[in-house]
Amino acid sequence: MDHAMSDWATHPWVDEAAARIRFGIVHPLLGSDLAWPALLRRVRLAESLGFDSYWFSDHPLLNPDCWTRIAGLAATTRTIRLGTMVSCIYYRHPVLLARIVADVDRMSDGRVILGLGIGDFAPEFDQMGLPFPPTPVRQQAFEETIQILQGVWGGTPFTLDGTHFRVREARVQPAPVQQPRVPILIAGAGERVTLRQVAEFADASNFGPNPHTGNVLGVDDVRRKFAVLREHGARLGRPFASILRTHWSPPVVLAETAPALQAKVDAITPDEHRFYGGHMVIGTPDAAIAHFQRLVDAGLQYFIVHTRADPDTARLLAERVLPALTLATSPSATPR
Repeated sequence: MDHAMSDWATHPWVDEAAARIRFGIVHPLLGSDLAWPALLRRVRLAESLGFDSYWFSDHPLLNPDCWTRIAGLAATTRTIRLGTMVSCIYYRHPVLLARIVADVDRMSDGRVILGLGIGDFAPEFDQMGLPFPPTPVRQQAFEETIQILQGVWGGTPFTLDGTHFRVREARVQPAPVQQPRVPILIAGAGERVTLRQVAEFADASNFGPNPHTGNVLGVDDVRRKFAVLREHGARLGRPFASILRTHWSPPVVLAETAPALQAKVDAITPDEHRFYGGHMVIGTPDAAIAHFQRLVDAGLQYFIVHTRADPDTARLLAERVLPALTLATSPSATPR
């Protein structure tokens, strides 16, 4: 699309990045089948420690349903934001997804973040009898999904006769409570399409170091991706500061002493090593401060971290690492 977006209304959640670095926690994909009381205790701990958000993946055959969990937490937590990392566009019709998101946003009094993706796990599609189209086709369906979401949340009935999805005179009421909209996060780092979609449709970008999160491996890669994102935004008239720049961080393992750290390292399973491709943040709080500060200086503002369900690591992140991070002042952090 070639329309100007200079009047884009920046979401308040994005605006907070000007004041502070924030962390969220992503629920483990492996070994994540917790009974409800244990899950609630874990999320309430994150809330009490000051984490900004808690996130769930969307893999119906691997985990309990992400939106069911978010609905339960919307009613049983008070301040922490709740998000999907990420909700697959093919697992629910866009109007059904719009209905679910609107409902949980109202239940939570405006704390939902919609992380949205095209799906990347072909075996799960096959198990559910769903076709797994090529990436360009899924990307086209993605844009139609976002148009439908935004359309049916609007004030008048919405119609779209798309290639992949069709709706006629549809409107979801009551709509979400967040203003100016439920924030949308787009995960991925493709420079030609994905980052252009972020600039056109999203409130937040997200990528990270492993193949599932964009293969963005170091600070030079981070700077290059943000330079590309800025260029897409400039072509669209989208202010760069209106996009929250988030990072999917690989598992973080922290301890204050060498023996305690070694015990945690010894507990990492071979499955975890294989799944995360060796990308883990392992060390003392001081080492973690140095790691995250380098990424902040490269332009990142928000970290979605995997703590391996270790309350000690979560506490060290909240109490030792986060307060030590300072907002980027280097020009390289906001590439021109």
